[in-house]
Amino acid sequence: MDYADPACAYCPSTVRACRQGEAEARGPGFCPSKVDPQTQAAARAMYDEPETHRVAIESAIVEAEGYCKWTRVEEIVQFSKRMGFKKLGIANCISFVDHAYTLTGILESHGFEVVSVACKNGNIPKEEIGLTDGQKIRPGGFEALCNPVAQAELLAEHGCEFNIVLGLCIGHDSLFFKHAKGLSTVLVAKDRVLGHNPVAALALADSYYDRLWGPQRPAKAPKLPPAGRKAG
Repeated sequence: MDYADPACAYCPSTVRACRQGEAEARGPGFCPSKVDPQTQAAARAMYDEPETHRVAIESAIVEAEGYCKWTRVEEIVQFSKRMGFKKLGIANCISFVDHAYTLTGILESHGFEVVSVACKNGNIPKEEIGLTDGQKIRPGGFEALCNPVAQAELLAEHGCEFNIVLGLCIGHDSLFFKHAKGLSTVLVAKDRVLGHNPVAALALADSYYDRLWGPQRPAKAPKLPPAGRKAG
């Protein structure tokens, strides 16, 4: 069967041949190595670019050295040291200022300079970009627009070599990544309902959070991509 798009999510746990270097031989029809080896080859060539090569090397070393030992914060510290970064930036939600304060102290204790910018910087009224009062979280009063574009611009302008995202809202984080000038990573992905642990919704999708499913929920998980994913 020929497929138009990669669909790694459907790969059985008994296959996952890329882990053994056997994707071309054992990968399912929807494996990227079968669907689009040309794009894979073009991407592979990019690892020969000096900056990309350096990041790939250092991140792989951090992964190996800290595997199941280091917290994400420790990984950020070690990666930044291996990359030779001196100045780090934190783009945090206004609700995460206390966490940003703790993170700043930890990073400074390792010798880094740290710049932090909260999402509400600039105190732009939401109405200024066209939102109505009824579209605010709490209508009837001033509500500042989240300003991830300025977060990205300020961190770049003030010389940050590596950006750490701390709890930005969905979409706001997207704008930050779009406008960020340097490398960025996520320390916290916001999920107000799940204590900022969004993977719990996936782990519990068939029990406590079955409300996640839409009207086209299959009777049971399919073993292959839907027919619309085939080439023809």
